[in-house]
Amino acid sequence: MSGQAPPPAACIARVPWRRVGIAVVALLFLNGLLSFRDWWPTPGILPDHRLAPEFVWLWLALLATVAWRGPLSPRSLTLFALVDLLLVLGRYADVTVHSLFGRPINLYWDGAQIPRFLWVSAQELAWWQSAGLLASVGLLWAILFWLLRRAIAVVVRDAVPFALRSRWAWAGTALAVLLVAANLAGLRATWPVVSKPVIPTYWRQAQLLATAFSPQRQASLLPASTAVDAALAAAPESVLAALRGRDVYMIMLESLGAVVYDDARAEQALRPSRNRFAADIAASGRQVVSAFFRSPTFAGGSDLAHLGLLSGIDLGDPMRHDVLLTTQRPTLNALFRAQGYQTFGLYPALDWEWPERTFYGFDVFLARRDLGYAGPALGFWEIPDQFSAARFEQLYPRTGEAPPRFVFFPTITCHLPFSPVPPYQPDWSRVLGPQPFDAAQLAHALAEQPNWLDMFPDFLRMANYTYQWLGAYLRQPEPREAVYVLIADHQPAANITGEDASWDVPVHVVARDGAILARFVEQGFRPGLEPPRQALGPLHTLTEMMLRAFAAPGVYPPARPRSRAEAGA
Repeated sequence: MSGQAPPPAACIARVPWRRVGIAVVALLFLNGLLSFRDWWPTPGILPDHRLAPEFVWLWLALLATVAWRGPLSPRSLTLFALVDLLLVLGRYADVTVHSLFGRPINLYWDGAQIPRFLWVSAQELAWWQSAGLLASVGLLWAILFWLLRRAIAVVVRDAVPFALRSRWAWAGTALAVLLVAANLAGLRATWPVVSKPVIPTYWRQAQLLATAFSPQRQASLLPASTAVDAALAAAPESVLAALRGRDVYMIMLESLGAVVYDDARAEQALRPSRNRFAADIAASGRQVVSAFFRSPTFAGGSDLAHLGLLSGIDLGDPMRHDVLLTTQRPTLNALFRAQGYQTFGLYPALDWEWPERTFYGFDVFLARRDLGYAGPALGFWEIPDQFSAARFEQLYPRTGEAPPRFVFFPTITCHLPFSPVPPYQPDWSRVLGPQPFDAAQLAHALAEQPNWLDMFPDFLRMANYTYQWLGAYLRQPEPREAVYVLIADHQPAANITGEDASWDVPVHVVARDGAILARFVEQGFRPGLEPPRQALGPLHTLTEMMLRAFAAPGVYPPARPRSRAEAGA
């Protein structure tokens, strides 16, 4: 009938080779804008050759639409381009936030932080500069939208009609769909050829925001109460009675997981260092007890271990971590503050704005820039842990009139790629100056390059450095007594641990008061630096064990032996 549009097959014509080339470029352009990767550690991006899952879905949608309705109308082209632009924006946010903040995007926090950051930044510019920058960004996105629309139009005009009549094109499309499906199913063999999808990021953020504003959803993810809640509800005079006003230092030992015990090579190489560390503890007049726990994370994601300990909540599910940040749940900071302690967060790894610290609620928060390191930058993380520990004590001396303190100190030096290894400086006053190391030591350290193909030797040297500075730190004059809880946050990456390694991490409690340590032994710890190999449980259960050890007798029921199921054996 003359009033009907011709069927799609009638619209197919042979396309000149020049237009074929343009269509191929358009396809590569559309895929590239959904598969780029971060240019660490900048807001820039780099091209990636891999296949983008969202590009495959876009291609399928275009095939289906043209096969069903024929060539796209201008309105349909605009709609496809807008959807693609949203996916590109999601991709950019996903890769750059991880590069800049060291974590996945979190709309609950970033949605409030980005406007604040832009407003503060605008105060440093003249009005015309801010207006010009805003106009430039708007123009950039307008150009990108125009390019996307043009590329989709070319694909619809030339590539889609060819694909609809080509068996080879259908075979290629089927292969792409299979690769993406296998990738989404978790098949690692597809990782080199299929990029990380964007749509799950949108879905996760939608779930997060829905849960953040829904008490019912929060209740389904988070426990009704925790050990911290129970301690806050107990009689105030009994909660930390066993501490008798002693300071408490929780030091998170980056990547120093169970591999330092389980791997025969590591055990042999680090045995002298651990023996020296034990001797340093004894020389300081202290004792140590140790145990293994199971970390909620492996090779990264330290925040899951950190906040799990501070809150007493199992954060093995990252969604639970993100939802927790949207609540007013109390942490150990709130508990110690209620007991008259001053709480400190010492984070030498952070050199960027960290909005989540609002939830943590430290009285004093110290990032890298707050420490004023004047020495040479050593590796990716610049500041040696020895300096961070010494500088903190210099900035906040433990004088008699200062309130007792609770210090949470995540170390960073023993972090991938484990090179260069900082020299240890026996003179702790010198490490605070602009020339903390001898010239020969510094030159040797700066000459080291990360061995990305075999990090194991560098990891062992970094672990040795950690034992060395920690032992010497404990031997420094102590103005007043403290209890030190040394906790490995997670295992290093699998290129260190090998395949199928456990998620266990060692925990050491160091103190002068044998009665406090005896309470840890009652709960499964062992005297010395050699923990019993069976993990006592998930890492967040250490929170209750610490509170039990620090409380007056009778506040908590007697500890009972844990079954193998409870310990996660």
